[in-house]
Amino acid sequence: MTRKPDKALSALGMAMRAGKLITGDEIVLKAVRSGKACLVILAGDASPNTKKKFKDKCGTYGIQLAEAYDREQLGMAIGKAERVVLAVTDVNFGKMIENHLSQNTEVDPIEQQTGQ
Repeated sequence: MTRKPDKALSALGMAMRAGKLITGDEIVLKAVRSGKACLVILAGDASPNTKKKFKDKCGTYGIQLAEAYDREQLGMAIGKAERVVLAVTDVNFGKMIENHLSQNTEVDPIEQQTGQ
């Protein structure tokens, strides 16, 4: 299956290599609470409970949240096993990825939040 490279997924890989990306439910929640997360990306195939938890938490703390791709695509983009939730911890990477996501028709922004 050959597709043109997805810029948002490529940028996620770059953020991971630069050490500006974290994964995992509890670690991402901690980053949201502490204000370290700039952008949270949730897999489209995440459970309804997980989606609600992150939507509520990101809404409370004013963190941008996007529902994009599936857990397999997110994992492959960062060179790991399947991932349901990722958080970008660098503002510039966050803006770049958000920009690429907004140009991608497969992505549904869950909620537009204004950061600090």
